[in-house]
Amino acid sequence: MVQELLSLGNLTDKINIMASSNTGETAGKAVSAAANSGLDWWMWPLILFVTTFVMGIAAVLAGVGGGVLYVPIVGSFFPFHLDFVRGAGLFVALSGALAAGPGLLKANFANLRLALPVALIASTFSIVGAFLGLALPTWILKLGLGAVITFIAILFIFSKNSEYPEVGEKDNITKKLNISGSYWEGSLNKSIDWSIWRTPQGFLIFIVIGLVAGMFGLGAGWANVPVLNLLMGAPLKVAVGTSKFLLSITDTSAAWIYLNKGAVLPIIAVPSILGLMLGSLVGVRLLAIAKPKIVRYIVIAMLLFAGIRSFLDGLGAM
Repeated sequence: MVQELLSLGNLTDKINIMASSNTGETAGKAVSAAANSGLDWWMWPLILFVTTFVMGIAAVLAGVGGGVLYVPIVGSFFPFHLDFVRGAGLFVALSGALAAGPGLLKANFANLRLALPVALIASTFSIVGAFLGLALPTWILKLGLGAVITFIAILFIFSKNSEYPEVGEKDNITKKLNISGSYWEGSLNKSIDWSIWRTPQGFLIFIVIGLVAGMFGLGAGWANVPVLNLLMGAPLKVAVGTSKFLLSITDTSAAWIYLNKGAVLPIIAVPSILGLMLGSLVGVRLLAIAKPKIVRYIVIAMLLFAGIRSFLDGLGAM
């Protein structure tokens, strides 16, 4: 099979073979636009690696997850079928979450009592979303993706996280599940005790978050953090840590559906994961000297552009 792939100068034929070797169900969904791109097939993984490397740097500096940048940008500017981009996007978000999860749990920034019920809800509906995403026509997905990405960009503009939100009286679910905890805050040199409230409303919203994550292949950190922090009252560090841990469960559930359907291709996923993770390491080093606010504005502009473009592409294909 390797010799067969290397002998082809056409990326479409390559991906058709690779998709067929995984499952016959997705052979018809292979990349079609790349055949007319005018570039040799090996150029696309290289360009993808460089793009995701820059994306990884920008994600760290702007304080966003790489997954939320990956699908709209790669889906808009690369000649890959959207199914393959969404499948790779889930693994991009998943790789970062798996790397961070153990450290977050050890530092008590990720809380299992909070994460597990939310993960059960979000992962269940992410599976439903993955099946929906693979069943719907591409033009509908582009319309939906455009609308979601534009909404995310607007959310980034107006949302203000709260370091230590005020929490009212605990609801019955919070009491029964005993969702609370504490962590050491080095900047204050003391332990922070916390709890949450408005749990039923939060759980309902995580149904929608799971559907969106599975359907569009987006890491859901952009939605997890505001809901955990602003709605349910978790401290910002706990919200961020628990959100990152959640991705390792939610994205795994949806990713297996894409993998089983043959919509995860190494030629797309491997350079994407490597580029984003290496870029994130560089971004962490640049964080001390860069101006994150400027980068954040650039990321918002990129999301708006990619979201509007995806929406217009969907309208054009109707």
